[in-house]
Amino acid sequence: MGERAGAEPKKCALVRISQQTSTRGPLIGPNFLARRRRQAIRARMSDSNTPICVADIKAVLGEGPVWSAREDALYWVDIKGRRIFRRAFDSGKIAVWQTPFRVCSLAPRESGGFVAGSENGFAFVDPAAGRYDLHANPEPERPTNRFNDGKLDREGRFWAGTMDDEEVLATGALYRLDRDLSWRRMDDEYRVTNGPAFSPGGRLMYHNDSGRQVTYAFDLDEDGNASKRRVFAEYGERDGYPDGMTVDAEGCLWIAFWDGWCVRRYSPAGELLETLEVPVQRPTSCAFGGPALDHLFITSASIGLDEEALAKQPQAGGLFMVKPGVSGLPDALFSG
Repeated sequence: MGERAGAEPKKCALVRISQQTSTRGPLIGPNFLARRRRQAIRARMSDSNTPICVADIKAVLGEGPVWSAREDALYWVDIKGRRIFRRAFDSGKIAVWQTPFRVCSLAPRESGGFVAGSENGFAFVDPAAGRYDLHANPEPERPTNRFNDGKLDREGRFWAGTMDDEEVLATGALYRLDRDLSWRRMDDEYRVTNGPAFSPGGRLMYHNDSGRQVTYAFDLDEDGNASKRRVFAEYGERDGYPDGMTVDAEGCLWIAFWDGWCVRRYSPAGELLETLEVPVQRPTSCAFGGPALDHLFITSASIGLDEEALAKQPQAGGLFMVKPGVSGLPDALFSG
């Protein structure tokens, strides 16, 4: 997500779980069920479920968290600050690399390093080795565009979306980079692309148009063909903008909400199950990590916040970590 002007919105406070049925008959009314839902959430979201800042790096536009199982470390980027970060899980040690161009998303590559979306197209990067190789620019006719978010599907194909860097034109598109290094444009006419995320079985894909405050769902076949785009969820003025996201082992979707102060969890049916408040206005994305994939890492941005706003949220731009009570899924590696 990029910079957005306007008054500071109200923080998220809504927390819900899915509708439950009872076998005790008509004496149990809606008020009783509502109390039981709140009790269940409070039991699950204990004090240990409060996100804590584990890397106060003041990113301008922190984005793209991705877990590296072979290194037991989390990587993420600062798009506007032209930096890549690595946090070792056990020691908490932070490594930082400056990049020669804006790297916008990363996904681990089988041969080492990462496949990436950048301001100049697809790239292959290995920050530890100082390698930043451009591969292909699928949009030479759209000079104001850059890549934004990107993820691997369950088969190891790299999906990444583009956007108008000024967030004015609806020139963003969604691309798929295959193992043979060929690419295809899969969807078009987005204002701000974010995601995608994939169901545990890999046959459902979610993708955000943050600028339009909508999350789409697609059917995905074994060859990576997306079809039947439909609205999964739409959001209102006080909700913030749906940004980066991930899917947990139960098939539920976690979405970070820019200007929403929160990460929300949705069922595969689109029902809001939980809201996880974070102490920053602009969370940007989330990813599961840790050896058991039971930690949720949340990136954030400081761009566009004035001195007064930053004084209220001094860790804006930091990386946050929480144990949400559910685990993520291991990612495939890009084999191209």
